[in-house]
Amino acid sequence: MTARADRRRRALTRLLAGLGVGTGVVLLARPRQIADAMAPAFPRERLWLVRLLGARLVAQHAAVLTVPTAGLVRLASAIDLGHAASMVPLVASPRYGSAARLSGAVAATYAAVALAVAPRSAGG
Repeated sequence: MTARADRRRRALTRLLAGLGVGTGVVLLARPRQIADAMAPAFPRERLWLVRLLGARLVAQHAAVLTVPTAGLVRLASAIDLGHAASMVPLVASPRYGSAARLSGAVAATYAAVALAVAPRSAGG
């Protein structure tokens, strides 16, 4: 792979990570508004879960934004795939199903796209 192609992949990786940080910040700052808009049946007493997800997204994607290496992208993608898998038992739930489907789909999509555009070289 050329250095130019690797720089392009690193830039795309940083763009995705920036979107992940932004998503996390919104979940931290506006959990009720996000839950009301995306999953109205989500219980208000569980909004702390939305904030917790937001905090995880900020930490995870800030790390990738700072050090967009192939290894870190693989680790972040594995975390997202684990999150997506953890949502599967909840998809049929009347209270949590909508949130689980949305959150799991976003996590799985991010993981796949991040792996597809991740830098191939070890450099930062």
